[in-house]
Amino acid sequence: MKENGIKAIITAAFAGLCSYFGALVVPLLILGGAMVIDYATGMTKAWYTATLSSRIGVKGIIKKVGYLVIVAVAMVADWIFKSGLVSLGINWNIDFLLSLVTIIWLIINECISILENVAAIGTPVPAFVGKIFGKLKNTVEEKADVAGDAPAESEDKNA
Repeated sequence: MKENGIKAIITAAFAGLCSYFGALVVPLLILGGAMVIDYATGMTKAWYTATLSSRIGVKGIIKKVGYLVIVAVAMVADWIFKSGLVSLGINWNIDFLLSLVTIIWLIINECISILENVAAIGTPVPAFVGKIFGKLKNTVEEKADVAGDAPAESEDKNA
């Protein structure tokens, strides 16, 4: 009975999170998995190269928490953006645009780090895999780049 109650609470909590976060659930789970794998491969690399240190391990965990903070900030920015558009009378049906792009970028970054860690312990990693993730990272950065240079260009033309 007690075990079924715990399972029910966990299931209800997960269902609530899935309902609230919608399209972000799968990318967040993938990011979480990638962060765990990156940490594990990083620790393996440190052990393999005889540089294992609890201080470095804690820094890695803090870095991963920082990633989650970045995602939270992106989610707040999405909320502010959507609320601002709604207050202007513009119906914006996309809930998590900046958050999703941020999560994708972080997943790609984690995958690159995993490949580097695995290569450092002597596992052969096909060069094309690293190149693909590098190109994906650059593509996400280019596509997500806010046209911040546009006003500077127009100012230069007027000068």
